[in-house]
Amino acid sequence: MEKLREQYEKEVVPALMKKFNYKSIMQVPKLEKIVINIGLGDIKENPKSLENAMNDLSLITGQKPVVTKAKKAIAAFKIREGVNIGCKVTLRSTKMYEFAYKFFNVALPRVRDFRGVSTNSFDGRGNYSIGVKEQLIFPEIEYDKVDKLRGMDIIFVTTAKSDEEARELLTLLGMPFKN
Repeated sequence: MEKLREQYEKEVVPALMKKFNYKSIMQVPKLEKIVINIGLGDIKENPKSLENAMNDLSLITGQKPVVTKAKKAIAAFKIREGVNIGCKVTLRSTKMYEFAYKFFNVALPRVRDFRGVSTNSFDGRGNYSIGVKEQLIFPEIEYDKVDKLRGMDIIFVTTAKSDEEARELLTLLGMPFKN
């Protein structure tokens, strides 16, 4: 699964250096981390949903998720400060590249009516976020063992200075953007 890292070093770095006229390899943007987050709105009615979401996330990423807590109370959502509201995983180095490769080449093509991901989800600082509607697109999740379809947010954090650089980096790594 080191394919993506090798591809980055052999193909992506020279292509980015040529396109953006970088003078040093250290200027070339790279993938810093990938954060996968599952927010649970039904945790009040179903306390076991957090455990199930954490199991799904650990199967998908191969890493133990961290429980996220509410920062402040929101009466409209019946949430108190400090209550568990989801879980997240931060992937770096080898696991990050393994997940990215699996996401681009296995999971995204399994999305129904998939024609590429939107190019509008950059934040202005070179980071890209994508929402996935169901966890079933990942091959590790068994359909019969799923209690509820859960969406997740996947954020690709890069060292790019602009959205254009980040888009080029992700495109060269294999992210299937819409034309």
